[in-house]
Amino acid sequence: MDIIWYLVPSALLIGAGFVAIFIWAVRNGQFEDLETPAVRILFEEKLNNEKEKQK
Repeated sequence: MDIIWYLVPSALLIGAGFVAIFIWAVRNGQFEDLETPAVRILFEEKLNNEKEKQK
């Protein structure tokens, strides 16, 4: 039962750390563009072909 006194605070610290990292990521714009990564794969082959033609 004594282990609970170590586990609860450590779990709270780890949770607070993840919340702090999430807030940092949001403030730095990590979640600004949600559309481009999903569409980029559709045009990747076309971009690679254009780069090869330029060489």
